[in-house]
Amino acid sequence: MIAFVRGEVAAVTLTSAVVEVGGVGLEVMCTPNTLATLRTGHTVLLPTSMVVREDSLTLFGFADEDEKQVFELVQTASGVGPKLAQAMLAVLTPDAVRRAVAGDDVRTLTTVPGIGQKGAQRIILELKDRLGVPVSSSGAGVPMPAEPWRGQVHQGLVGLGWSAKDADQAVDAVADDAGEQPDVAALLRAALRTLSKA
Repeated sequence: MIAFVRGEVAAVTLTSAVVEVGGVGLEVMCTPNTLATLRTGHTVLLPTSMVVREDSLTLFGFADEDEKQVFELVQTASGVGPKLAQAMLAVLTPDAVRRAVAGDDVRTLTTVPGIGQKGAQRIILELKDRLGVPVSSSGAGVPMPAEPWRGQVHQGLVGLGWSAKDADQAVDAVADDAGEQPDVAALLRAALRTLSKA
């Protein structure tokens, strides 16, 4: 799995960017919002998610870890593949997706090309306990800065089958143990211990 790419932007197209990493140009599929922040010749660091198919390896790039996390979580809903997940993030911010799912807002989800009424209802039903609460309380949907370890531990717990609410509580419970150089694996184990006691 390629977790991120760091390198010089060699080219920007309508749907992707080419980032030169160690002499190799990697094509990274990005949303228009992410592409708008990239400049040819500038160095960039993009969190990435690799999607493996029989006939292709596709690398999707994101503005930040939060966007990447939502991209990967929405694909756990039946009928949502990487292209539709990317379309959701092209139209809505990660927080707007969370608010729509948490608030049963079918209308907002159907603004995404490819999502109809039934698809939106299914996404809400399947993701309600997985996406968590919006990162920011403001209507702008701009995520507040958070320690990266929090997202990693949260994603690990959700991936192991815990609800987003339980994962949030467990992350808060182990926050005091993080220190300046957090050990994500140790924090994940500690969070699992707090959940097993509960």
